[in-house]
Amino acid sequence: MKKLILRVLIVGLVLLAASACGASQAELDARATQAAPDAAAASRGERIGFVSTRDGNTEIYVMNADGTDVTRLTDDPADDWFPAWSPDGTRIAFLSWSGGNVEIYVMNADGSHVTRLTDDPAKDTLLAWSPDGMRIAFESDRDGNGEIYVMNANGSDVTRLTDDLALDGLPA
Repeated sequence: MKKLILRVLIVGLVLLAASACGASQAELDARATQAAPDAAAASRGERIGFVSTRDGNTEIYVMNADGTDVTRLTDDPADDWFPAWSPDGTRIAFLSWSGGNVEIYVMNADGSHVTRLTDDPAKDTLLAWSPDGMRIAFESDRDGNGEIYVMNANGSDVTRLTDDLALDGLPA
């Protein structure tokens, strides 16, 4: 488990640094694949969420803990990354390039009811659910550098939590 957490953090840091340097979507994809070929895996009970390029672009999948019953949840020409299970295991928040910018989306654990939560010209990335599942913390460069924001799980009431010239990121 420690290795998995470390890999997820490495991927986040690589993407954060690349994004801050103005990297393109293709460059971010390549760096994410190099940093962690298995992508981010999150386990809730007997299901694991993960990212794969097996169907041509980066999509979100789930499978049983034993590797059986692999199911593709997203089917978007844009890349979908970093699945994060809600604490109760009923929803998955994730990042997507849909619309030409990195935004935060949420869907039911079966892939239904995909909803865009953020809509800002800045990149909204690196998300984490609150323990009660009512809010989502995330990093954004809305003010020109990385800051931590929080919003309700439905995307409402976006609030900046940090305000510093230094990079603030990787909420957990």
